[in-house]
Amino acid sequence: MAKKGNRVQVILECTEHKNSGVPGTSRYITTKNKKNTTERIELKKFNRILKKVTVHKEIK
Repeated sequence: MAKKGNRVQVILECTEHKNSGVPGTSRYITTKNKKNTTERIELKKFNRILKKVTVHKEIK
């Protein structure tokens, strides 16, 4: 049987893309451990539309 863990899927959305006015969105899906990381995560990821590395924050 599979264990039920504390890992959940989260969606990361670009913060710079919303303010730039360029159409489209840059989102990534990743997992995090709810027990160890209770706050929202921020990672630097590549934005394909803006063609540069930007800060992506967890949404919802």
